[in-house]
Amino acid sequence: MKKQLIVIAALAACGVSAVQAQQAEGPWMVRARAVHLDMANHDSTGLGLSVDNKTIPEVDVSYFFTPNIAAELILTVPQKQTVHSSVLGSDIGTFKHLPPTLLLQYHFTGLSAYKPYVGAGINYTDISKVNLLSGATTLDGHSWGGALQAGVDIPLDKNWSINFDVKKVYLKTDVYAAGLNLGALKLDPVLVGVGFGYRF
Repeated sequence: MKKQLIVIAALAACGVSAVQAQQAEGPWMVRARAVHLDMANHDSTGLGLSVDNKTIPEVDVSYFFTPNIAAELILTVPQKQTVHSSVLGSDIGTFKHLPPTLLLQYHFTGLSAYKPYVGAGINYTDISKVNLLSGATTLDGHSWGGALQAGVDIPLDKNWSINFDVKKVYLKTDVYAAGLNLGALKLDPVLVGVGFGYRF
């Protein structure tokens, strides 16, 4: 009986220590990143369409349910991108997109001072202000797709960290001309980001 009480007390102490450690770090993390979008540009319309690569600002908010499991919501402002046609040999217009992404992450702990993580989730992209070939061509207004993620936080102190992050987002839109579906433009960008995080 005495040994059982000692084991129960030890387990309880470990549980309290884990909770205290999580509370000491805080369940929330906010990051700000500069992210480069590298578009895959797979086009089935026959127009040789491609969308330009660009670097954008990104902000994300994470909540840690446990030291290992977190959810991350990734946000930015609407981004304007240029569409090029290799068949026509010129840019044919622009559109804007807003691509919030929600990810469930697993954070590896106890390996080193670095804190790597992986994530998977879903992306919704709202496409607006399409102006292609003077309005003769348009895009589908939204896209749903999966998202994969890998990254690492490098702590600077109790709250601040440097973050490196790579995501693959599956994003496509149908292309229309005179009401006819010409095919799909799969952007499927790889997003490479670097920034700072603050946990509280």
